[in-house]
Amino acid sequence: MRTKLLFLVLAMAAVCQAKDIKTVVLKTQPEMHCANCEKKIKENIRFEKGVKAIKTDLKTKTVTIEYDADKTTVGNIINGFKKIKYDATVVKSAPTTKK
Repeated sequence: MRTKLLFLVLAMAAVCQAKDIKTVVLKTQPEMHCANCEKKIKENIRFEKGVKAIKTDLKTKTVTIEYDADKTTVGNIINGFKKIKYDATVVKSAPTTKK
């Protein structure tokens, strides 16, 4: 009985601490057109609070960012781009996933 109760308590704690992970796809202006642009974006945006992962695609000239919505917003991420002299606009927002 104690084992079941302990398991139940631990399961409830894990659910309560689930993170609200969201994904946003952005285009930048000036457009990201070379490896140096990719590097500049990745090396600077990764320091924005709540950013979990950054993927860049030179073909489509987009930046896909996974972030913790409990710690930041898309607006804060866009402001992070402004710090490095890029304007970012949202192409697509993906649904929330709990992790």
